[in-house]
Amino acid sequence: MPGWLPRAMVLALALYACFRLGNWAFDQLIGLLINVLIAFFVALAIEPAVSRMAARGIRRGFATFLVFLVVLVFGAGFVVLLGSMLAGQIVDMVEDFPKYLDSVINWVNQNFRTDLSRVDVQDSLLHSDWLQKYVQNSATGVLDVSATVLGGLFRLLTIFLFSFYFAADGPRLRRALCSVLPPSRQAEVLRAWEIAVDKTGGYLYSRGLMALISGIAHYILLLALGVPYAPALAVWVGLVSQFIPTIGTYLAGALPMLIAFTVDPWYALWVLGFVVVYQQFENYVLQPKLTSKTVDIHPAVAFGSVIAGTALMGAVGALIAIPAVATLQAFLGAYVKRYAVTDDPRVHGRRQGRRGERMSARLRRLWHAPEDEDGQGEDEEPQGPQPRP
Repeated sequence: MPGWLPRAMVLALALYACFRLGNWAFDQLIGLLINVLIAFFVALAIEPAVSRMAARGIRRGFATFLVFLVVLVFGAGFVVLLGSMLAGQIVDMVEDFPKYLDSVINWVNQNFRTDLSRVDVQDSLLHSDWLQKYVQNSATGVLDVSATVLGGLFRLLTIFLFSFYFAADGPRLRRALCSVLPPSRQAEVLRAWEIAVDKTGGYLYSRGLMALISGIAHYILLLALGVPYAPALAVWVGLVSQFIPTIGTYLAGALPMLIAFTVDPWYALWVLGFVVVYQQFENYVLQPKLTSKTVDIHPAVAFGSVIAGTALMGAVGALIAIPAVATLQAFLGAYVKRYAVTDDPRVHGRRQGRRGERMSARLRRLWHAPEDEDGQGEDEEPQGPQPRP
């Protein structure tokens, strides 16, 4: 056996063990890494406001606390207002449920010539097997729901703490990062940080603008239908549909449909149709234009980045995909060498001019020119020795 073979085998086993250990550690820490990534983008989003307040003499820690306090107060007030409204509407729906059921049964009896009654329908529902199974599963799933809620609160607290430290200690963090890099690399890192702040702010601006447009559009519809709490529902639709990716649209549209159903069941269908139509308009017309202007990326790139982010990290990836891609594109654009484009009609999607057509026709004539008996063309000079003058 060669002397180097045992050492090579031990080295290979050690490398494999390190790989397995790193893979296990990454799987265990993937949740924490995602929370840190979200916190970093939250810190980038509030960086402009914190920097302005710090420039006016306010300490960065206190300025970051004020920004988070404003966001927390606004969010808590909105949730409390919406929760009280929803609780009142649910109580009204439960009280008026017999009337809705009677109207539906009368409509079925008139159109399908049946003889149904509310008592028979209620008895069949109360004694059905699927309802009993649903009640049992709901009772056993209370603990799971409680664990999910507690886990979500702990995750929000983790994101809040990391984002607070990133925003409050931003200069110290940048100084610590640049201290291990040469001066040429320090400028690149600081430039990338500045680009990330600008792109993240632009993304949030575009989302806020789309939330405003969506809220106004749905407010006009709900006001026209006479649905109560139209302003609060419009704010709900605008915020939830824009800042909760993937499922935000369905959550935003479900509540107005529920409230509209208490007024008239047909109004719920009108709200559903409007939500579907407006969502298509937003996805294919409004969102690509606003996103491409605020974060300066192509609409197709923005759409593809959202799909890729969703595939990689789910809802979190869909939320941070566009600012991340915009930052990477703006940073790499400084290192891509570009050249002046020639003034060619084909660049603009047009064909060549008459000069090109003349050249192609001349080439075709030369190609199809008749040849003489010696295999020479008519316009060619004869080969061989020429007589002296």
